[in-house]
Amino acid sequence: MDFNVKRLAADAGTFLSRAVQFTEEKLGQAEKTELDAHLENLLGRAECTRLWTERILKQTEVLLQPNPNVRLEEFLYEKLEKKAPTRMNNHELLGQSMIESGNEFSPGTAYGNALIKCGETEKQIGGAEREFIQSSAINFLTPFRNFLEGDFKTILKERKLLQVKRLDLDAAKTKLKKARMTDARALAEQELRMTQSEFDRQAEITRLLLEGVSSTHAHHLRCLNDFVEAQSTYYAQCYQYMTDLQKQLGSFPSSFSNNNQSLMSGAASVSVPTLPVSGPLPSPSSGRAGSALAGGFNELRVSSGSRKARVLYDYDAAGSSELSLLADEVITVSSVPGMDSDWLMGERGNQQGKVPITYLELLN
Repeated sequence: MDFNVKRLAADAGTFLSRAVQFTEEKLGQAEKTELDAHLENLLGRAECTRLWTERILKQTEVLLQPNPNVRLEEFLYEKLEKKAPTRMNNHELLGQSMIESGNEFSPGTAYGNALIKCGETEKQIGGAEREFIQSSAINFLTPFRNFLEGDFKTILKERKLLQVKRLDLDAAKTKLKKARMTDARALAEQELRMTQSEFDRQAEITRLLLEGVSSTHAHHLRCLNDFVEAQSTYYAQCYQYMTDLQKQLGSFPSSFSNNNQSLMSGAASVSVPTLPVSGPLPSPSSGRAGSALAGGFNELRVSSGSRKARVLYDYDAAGSSELSLLADEVITVSSVPGMDSDWLMGERGNQQGKVPITYLELLN
């Protein structure tokens, strides 16, 4: 194997001069070229972005998968580029146990039927959780991880190269100061111009990469919006599933719910339809106006007449017996004997169906 002795000697000399320059800087025996304030600010911002991206990534992984052993297993499968085995999550395991126990106690009994319905709901929640985790991993975790393992590693590489170029520049400056002979000074000046040019070029490359962190923030903002939307959808689905389950359990014989009634005597059961995720939340002042609104609906039930009502939020009918609503439209509502107190009969032209009172505002 042939060796380029001159090249090897030159590289060794360059490495030695960098080491000497670095050591003298640490000892305060040599001057150090400072980076401009703008570049220093960009470096600090990039480091701050790395730090908080790592923390957010770690805590999100803990949120999506609290079990550290499972996280480690998923990490190993990812590094081996193999698909992790599909396993039931906690909600699905609980649902399976409830369904099996309900079948054991007999679906014909109130308790067995209730267990089966609860188990089916828990499985639905488990499926919604699985979709939420998958969506969050693709739209939120992956972009954050790609930044840390891709873009920021490139920034680190160029920043280290900039440090090397700075050491070469400062070593050339020191050599020029120590040069006494005319020929030596000429060579030192030529080396200084070359190292200054290389340093300026590397500083520009590093600056361009660091300024790209702003676009990374914009991209991560879009990912954050996707994460919030997925989380909102997940919680809305869970609320809808539990509300439906509560209605199903409420239709069981009264003797089945005596325990709860004894603990909550005097408290009215409330059935609240799901508000759309994008809809406005009730204002704090809505509590003060609640009694007046309830009074209006009570009068409507007593009179058995009809009233005009304005729709507050969009509502998608859950079945053929319900009427879908659009925000700000005006419909006619009336009370039907025997109907749940949280619902009224709504009419829009030839269309008719049940509508939730929490979505309505009675008009004078």
